[in-house]
Amino acid sequence: METELRRRDKHEIVLDILKIARDGKRKTQIMYKAKLSYDQLKVYLELLNDRGLLESNNGFYRTTCKGLDFIRTYEEFSLFKVP
Repeated sequence: METELRRRDKHEIVLDILKIARDGKRKTQIMYKAKLSYDQLKVYLELLNDRGLLESNNGFYRTTCKGLDFIRTYEEFSLFKVP
Protein backbone atom coordinates (compact mmCIF):
# COMPACT_ATOMS: atom_id res chain seq x y z
CA MET A 1 0.00 0.00 0.00
CA GLU A 2 1.43 3.37 -1.00
CA THR A 3 1.12 6.36 1.25
CA GLU A 4 0.86 9.68 -0.50
CA LEU A 5 2.92 12.27 1.33
CA ARG A 6 2.18 15.85 0.43
CA ARG A 7 2.12 19.19 2.09
CA ARG A 8 -1.18 20.67 3.14
CA ASP A 9 -1.95 24.11 1.83
CA LYS A 10 -2.96 26.91 4.20
CA HIS A 11 -6.66 26.39 3.56
CA GLU A 12 -6.43 22.72 4.55
CA ILE A 13 -4.61 23.64 7.77
CA VAL A 14 -7.27 26.23 8.58
CA LEU A 15 -9.96 23.64 7.87
CA ASP A 16 -8.26 21.10 10.16
CA ILE A 17 -8.01 23.61 13.01
CA LEU A 18 -11.63 24.69 12.66
CA LYS A 19 -12.87 21.10 12.60
CA ILE A 20 -10.79 20.17 15.65
CA ALA A 21 -12.03 23.18 17.61
CA ARG A 22 -15.75 22.66 16.93
CA ASP A 23 -16.45 21.50 20.47
CA GLY A 24 -13.77 23.60 22.14
CA LYS A 25 -10.19 22.48 22.59
CA ARG A 26 -7.07 23.71 24.33
CA LYS A 27 -4.14 25.03 22.34
CA THR A 28 -2.06 21.89 22.94
CA GLN A 29 -4.84 19.59 21.77
CA ILE A 30 -5.24 21.57 18.55
CA MET A 31 -1.48 21.60 17.99
CA TYR A 32 -1.13 17.81 18.27
CA LYS A 33 -4.27 16.89 16.35
CA ALA A 34 -3.50 19.34 13.53
CA LYS A 35 0.16 18.24 13.50
CA LEU A 36 1.55 21.77 13.78
CA SER A 37 4.53 23.24 15.57
CA TYR A 38 3.82 25.68 18.38
CA ASP A 39 5.02 28.61 16.26
CA GLN A 40 2.76 27.61 13.36
CA LEU A 41 -0.18 27.18 15.73
CA LYS A 42 0.26 30.65 17.22
CA VAL A 43 0.15 32.23 13.75
CA TYR A 44 -2.97 30.32 12.69
CA LEU A 45 -4.85 30.87 15.97
CA GLU A 46 -4.20 34.60 15.80
CA LEU A 47 -5.28 34.73 12.14
CA LEU A 48 -8.48 32.76 12.76
CA ASN A 49 -9.29 34.75 15.87
CA ASP A 50 -8.77 38.07 14.04
CA ARG A 51 -11.01 36.91 11.17
CA GLY A 52 -13.80 35.84 13.55
CA LEU A 53 -13.59 32.14 12.62
CA LEU A 54 -12.35 31.07 16.05
CA GLU A 55 -12.94 32.43 19.54
CA SER A 56 -10.98 31.88 22.71
CA ASN A 57 -12.32 31.81 26.23
CA ASN A 58 -10.43 30.76 29.36
CA GLY A 59 -7.79 28.91 27.34
CA PHE A 60 -10.28 27.07 25.15
CA TYR A 61 -10.62 27.71 21.45
CA ARG A 62 -13.97 27.14 19.76
CA THR A 63 -15.05 27.46 16.14
CA THR A 64 -17.56 30.29 15.65
CA CYS A 65 -20.67 30.21 13.43
CA LYS A 66 -18.64 32.01 10.79
CA GLY A 67 -15.99 29.27 11.09
CA LEU A 68 -18.63 26.57 10.70
CA ASP A 69 -19.84 28.35 7.55
CA PHE A 70 -16.26 28.30 6.25
CA ILE A 71 -16.09 24.52 6.82
CA ARG A 72 -19.37 23.95 4.96
CA THR A 73 -18.37 26.20 2.05
CA TYR A 74 -14.91 24.64 1.75
CA GLU A 75 -16.36 21.13 1.74
CA GLU A 76 -18.95 22.09 -0.91
CA PHE A 77 -16.24 23.45 -3.19
CA SER A 78 -14.00 20.46 -2.59
CA LEU A 79 -16.62 18.35 -4.36
CA PHE A 80 -15.51 20.04 -7.58
CA LYS A 81 -11.88 18.90 -7.34
CA VAL A 82 -10.58 16.99 -10.31
CA PRO A 83 -8.92 13.70 -9.32
